[in-house]
Amino acid sequence: MGRMDARKFFRSFRYAAKGIVRTARTEQNFRFHLAAGTAVVIAGALTGLSAAEWSVILLLIAGMLSLELMNTAVERVVDKASPEWHPLAGQAKDAAAAAVLIYAAASAVIGCVVFLPKWWNLFN
Repeated sequence: MGRMDARKFFRSFRYAAKGIVRTARTEQNFRFHLAAGTAVVIAGALTGLSAAEWSVILLLIAGMLSLELMNTAVERVVDKASPEWHPLAGQAKDAAAAAVLIYAAASAVIGCVVFLPKWWNLFN
């Protein structure tokens, strides 16, 4: 990798960090998912998850945050492309939000599958 390529490569990390910070500042749902992910990591540390369970949990958290970032990107692009209300613009935004909802619901179910048996055994 040449010197210019390296600069470009590392600059892309700066842009990504800027996107995360801006989204965290402006999007309530992203902040909620950050807090929920933090709570799950703490619960996992206290519960004693296996390496495989940690892998699943961390993939779910990363996927949720990534999907929320993509939802925000879709909303921004749609708002720019269609400043006035249009049914297709609304459908695009609704579909992106639905993708987040489906992933969040599946993540919650998987979280229950991972955590509840451990907690059941702990308290019984």
